[in-house]
Amino acid sequence: MKKPRYYITLNSEETRLVLRSLIRMKNRLIQEGRYTDCVDELIAKIAAK
Repeated sequence: MKKPRYYITLNSEETRLVLRSLIRMKNRLIQEGRYTDCVDELIAKIAAK
């Protein structure tokens, strides 16, 4: 059984806040020496819209 997909619509302010939060998370993961692949994918998907 497939998991349901959820879609959200963000205005420009919300998009900016989400991107800022993801970049902060990515920086924290880099400092901890952890992989950032998942966060990178999300940043690319959100920034492309």
